[in-house]
Amino acid sequence: MSHIKIKEVAIYHPNNVVENDFYIDHFNRQGKDIRKFLAQMGREKRYIIDNENENGVTMAINASKRALEKAGITGSEVDMIVFSTQVPETTFPSNAMYVHDAIGASHDTVVYDSNANCAGMTIAVEQAAHYLKSNQYMQSVLIVGSDFNSLISNPQEEITYANYGDGAAAVILEKTTESTGFVDSISFNNSANRHRIKYPESGLSQALRGTAESDYIKWLPFDGAICMPPTFEMIETLFARNNLTAKDIKLFCLSQFALSNIEKFQQHFKLDDEQIAYVGHKYGYTGTSSPFFAFHDSLEEARIERGDYVLFWSVGAGFQVVAVLFKY
Repeated sequence: MSHIKIKEVAIYHPNNVVENDFYIDHFNRQGKDIRKFLAQMGREKRYIIDNENENGVTMAINASKRALEKAGITGSEVDMIVFSTQVPETTFPSNAMYVHDAIGASHDTVVYDSNANCAGMTIAVEQAAHYLKSNQYMQSVLIVGSDFNSLISNPQEEITYANYGDGAAAVILEKTTESTGFVDSISFNNSANRHRIKYPESGLSQALRGTAESDYIKWLPFDGAICMPPTFEMIETLFARNNLTAKDIKLFCLSQFALSNIEKFQQHFKLDDEQIAYVGHKYGYTGTSSPFFAFHDSLEEARIERGDYVLFWSVGAGFQVVAVLFKY
């Protein structure tokens, strides 16, 4: 029986580094002291696009090429390309079409974009794993998540402007006969807060008709910790139906949105520090790709090896949460 394993992962971010002092000074001029906020979110620096040549597509192409090179395969060997983004460079054509061209993928390759906001790449990996397993003619899938977050971050609101970074991650899934790979997944959705985080604020139709602004994300205050209780419950369900405990998971690659949420997660499941992958201080919050930035750096640091259990978890606006379990 075929299993679906993570063959490789790669990341890309722009060269321009912006550290906390810039944002502290920026918001001081507005009469705001954001130092406590930055500590709560766990920020130190982030990478921000500062030129006209880079965007979400170029970052995705760079991450994809790096993943292919690490995997030792060419773009023509990829059977499907899924591009996860919440800041698409174009809606016609799909952003995945640009990746298809850049890596020299074949005419038979399935190509599409997906969007589940910050939960998007985690969901895309889960969905691609299911599809790859069920399609006898496919061998490998490229999933790339890329968000040009600073493009629509509001300079008047620290939750986006001082919190986000720009970046892309690419994952290659592959069929294998090894006893490893995708294990299980679980989701929870509560759409009651769908109006709290919006872009464009009044919808695309109003923005394009000129009756509403579309410059920045609109973020109404709410308690982001509301996603934690259903998260705990669904992950406990995931463990129970796979006869596992939290101690069996070598590494938790969680949303890097807020260090405070990761700490709540760690406290609830009584996890050792070695079980948590945190990179939000290095990259800021990269949106859809953030759990895979954490995964990438953990691999680079040799914190996990083949056969270890890895759990990915992320949160999307609205809100929705997803957890995906792999045996790496």
